[in-house]
Amino acid sequence: MDKPFIGVSMSRDEQVAGAPRDWIRKTYILAVVGAGALPILLPNESQSLELLEYCDGLLLTGGGDFDPESFGATDEGTDYSGVSKTRDEMELAFIRAAERMAMPVLGICRGAQALAVAGGGTLIQDIPRVLLDSPLVHSQAEKRQQPTHKVVVEPQSQVAKLLGGSVVEVNSFHHQAIARIPRGYIVTARAEDGVIEAIENPDKEFMVGVQWHPEDLVGNSLEAQKLFAGFVESSRQYRERGQRYGTASH
Repeated sequence: MDKPFIGVSMSRDEQVAGAPRDWIRKTYILAVVGAGALPILLPNESQSLELLEYCDGLLLTGGGDFDPESFGATDEGTDYSGVSKTRDEMELAFIRAAERMAMPVLGICRGAQALAVAGGGTLIQDIPRVLLDSPLVHSQAEKRQQPTHKVVVEPQSQVAKLLGGSVVEVNSFHHQAIARIPRGYIVTARAEDGVIEAIENPDKEFMVGVQWHPEDLVGNSLEAQKLFAGFVESSRQYRERGQRYGTASH
């Protein structure tokens, strides 16, 4: 079997009777499978670091807000109903492990923010409180597969090569965004109001974060399809080089 295995992070609901619940939206799974890979779900448990060692790529999914303590801040608009310190800690551990193993990583929405936090960056906790004059609605009311605004992509970036264009129509479901750029990363796309929409680490083969939700656009967006295809191809090459079975838990 030549299909790469993609480890996929999961959301966590802490406020569930009996026990916390880990879950994932099916569109992430369908996007991974559609691009030619097999997903391995990574629950928010320490044993998932061992699972990650069997993977060829890491997909960091969207979800609730990061606890501002994780990036050295206090509350300035965080939605604490969606905060899970357990998930925060696990995703940061996944990222550190993937970096040690030189594993391809794609972060989506919260996943892009996770890359930022892991690299010492910070987050805007509530865009409407910071960008009072922005004409954009970053948490759209339209359906998830409906693009609602443009992002401008740096032309020589990896993100531009993946998407195949310098201006891309995207959807938007977030009220937080990257503020301070993490160590080793560059900004490779912004919304028209200046909000950071994509980052990448140019010293890594594939370590990319996008603020929108391409998994919901793959049915009608060639750019979204190309993004997942590029991620899966990088993961396939990682597998072919024999880099799997690294040291995720050490």
